Amino acid sequence: MLTPAYAVPFELDRSRAPRVHRLVNRGDEPVLGLRVTLLGCGLLVPVASTRLEPGASMTVSVIGIELSRSAIAVVRWFRPTGEEYLWRFSF
Repeated sequence: MLTPAYAVPFELDRSRAPRVHRLVNRGDEPVLGLRVTLLGCGLLVPVASTRLEPGASMTVSVIGIELSRSAIAVVRWFRPTGEEYLWRFSF
């Protein structure tokens, strides 16, 4: 039995970039245990939420030199079923 593909539920609002990004849950279910971390050069204010409902958002603040070349953000979350997911975005 094949499991249907699961679309990443997030939309990244870059309207306040380069320092502030907003992660919006555009999915139809809450995401749980949400964490955003930075890999590479730069500083990301630690971001975590136990639950992000559909339509809700969280702000990610980051600073660094040439982030588009030197860093990526990794988003980790769980579906209500307990499955873990990772998604990355660049600046």
